[in-house]
Amino acid sequence: MLMQTHEARLDALRRELKSRELDGFVVPISDEHMSEYVGAYAQRLAWLTGFGGSAGSAVVLADGYEGLGAAMFIDGRYTVQVRDQVDAKLYEYRSVPKEPMGKWLADNASAGARIGYDPWLHTQKWVDQMEKALIRKGITLVPVESNPIDAVWQDRPSPSNAPAMVHPQELAGKSSAEKRSEIAEWLKEEGYDAAVVSALDSIAWLLNIRGTDVDRTPVALSYLVAKADGTAELFIAPDKVTPELTQHLGNAVTIRDRMDFAPALAEMKGKSVTVDPDYGAAAIAQLLEEGGASVAFNRDPAILPKAIKNPVEQQGHRDSQARDGAAVARFLHWLEREAPSGEIDELTAAAKLREFREAHGDLRDLSFDTISAAGPHAALPHYRVDEDSNMKIPPSSIYLVDSGGQYPAGTTDITRTVWVGPGEPSQEMRDRYTRVLKGHIAIDRAVFPQGTAGSQLDAFARQFLWAAGVDYAHGTGHGVGSFLSVHEGPQRIAKSGGGQAGTDQELMPGMILSNEPGYYKAGGFGIRIENLVLVEPREIEGAEGEYYGFDCLTFVPIDRKLVDRDMLTMEEVEWWNAYHEKVLEILAPQLSGDDLAWVERECAPL
Repeated sequence: MLMQTHEARLDALRRELKSRELDGFVVPISDEHMSEYVGAYAQRLAWLTGFGGSAGSAVVLADGYEGLGAAMFIDGRYTVQVRDQVDAKLYEYRSVPKEPMGKWLADNASAGARIGYDPWLHTQKWVDQMEKALIRKGITLVPVESNPIDAVWQDRPSPSNAPAMVHPQELAGKSSAEKRSEIAEWLKEEGYDAAVVSALDSIAWLLNIRGTDVDRTPVALSYLVAKADGTAELFIAPDKVTPELTQHLGNAVTIRDRMDFAPALAEMKGKSVTVDPDYGAAAIAQLLEEGGASVAFNRDPAILPKAIKNPVEQQGHRDSQARDGAAVARFLHWLEREAPSGEIDELTAAAKLREFREAHGDLRDLSFDTISAAGPHAALPHYRVDEDSNMKIPPSSIYLVDSGGQYPAGTTDITRTVWVGPGEPSQEMRDRYTRVLKGHIAIDRAVFPQGTAGSQLDAFARQFLWAAGVDYAHGTGHGVGSFLSVHEGPQRIAKSGGGQAGTDQELMPGMILSNEPGYYKAGGFGIRIENLVLVEPREIEGAEGEYYGFDCLTFVPIDRKLVDRDMLTMEEVEWWNAYHEKVLEILAPQLSGDDLAWVERECAPL
């Protein structure tokens, strides 16, 4: 009989822990590749607790009792969601980084306790930090050979066995052999025999393959060992291997069963192997060291070249953005007509937007779950609508939609905030919206010298909000992949410090980032304006050194009903008009009838 309640599942896990002589267990949202989005088979935290967010962890003590025996650890994005989805009688709520897991365990587990963790779901960096936090209480971290949740999760889905697909060179712009050769040169220069590549998007990029194993990210479950001679070993389930894949990879890539990966690591005696500290599971380093290999931690050598898009990838992005922009414009026109009735809800709007994307052809998936946020929900930056939270879009209110698509030539991500009539927005709404717009324009128009990091540009976007004594609690921009992850490192535009990965990475020509400042009034409304931009060289007469700027890739009308024209400078008005002139140029050939007339109206000079 299946366990239907989260209390029953928690009790079953505790019995399993006791049978293994473990005093507790850590449950992250993670898979063996440290992916942002994970397959259904890896949704252990959701199964155990009911939490549906994309980041968080739980700790369960075997001898639990109300108020002390288990805790949820989430960041500020999920403060509301965790309380809605996770039973407070079963779990305490703890906010990270202010209330770290290590401190909670040290305070609540018995001295000498044995706390289990799955070494395939955590990095070695995490293990080292936790051991440091627990040593004062004599608490021991114990790697488990098999995950205890899997032992009690009776109807756990199997990992996807969908075939891996070839990503053609006319879309990739560079062959897998060329990419492997570049990685091999780096390995030789650094003195390594091999690199273990476990991030799924890095494997997909390096081999020019894609898959359907993870929702929202077109990757195939696998591992790769890239070698200094340019060859590689791909560890992948046999069911996923097609004749086309075998032919595409050629003789230089040996295809092995995914089940052979762990034994293969243990056989690399005497080899010098590099592992990524952020994407390599702790088990990888542990198995290598046990087998006699020398292990070093370095950034995955595919990450930076993957982030620097070649000319073919850049053009693919432009083509995908144009197609996507027409779909989003049709949706915004539909929304303007239908939403003032008060009968359109958040789920209906999200489904309608997907329908428009599918109608334009070539959509393979969304690039993330659409944020369709009405009224006060728009004040939650990472809101995810579901059947329980779904609400109708109120007339005379702000509606925010953050969405994207996966197309074979590129990945899109766009946010538009619009006023739903009738009536007029308040002066406060106009003020905040216009300040966000001014920050968005400042990033778009930025010119900066070679070597500039994203953290050095972040204040460009915030300055107008800061002048009014307000701010937003997320980054201003993230990297975006080419028919890969919608959140791609290493580049970011965000405040430095606080462990913000990527904020010190210099911005380089070919990198694609989002430009998405925002403002959120708790319980009231939220605003975000997001386009994607490409870093490119800037020709400046008399310039001393290399200078760069951004070329906008996203072209969809920005809502004019929320703009306070008097707050804009002449240069900002000129930017607005030039941007919308380009929007019309790109979208008009794809639209007709009322949709075309709507875009023409929205693109009229401000």
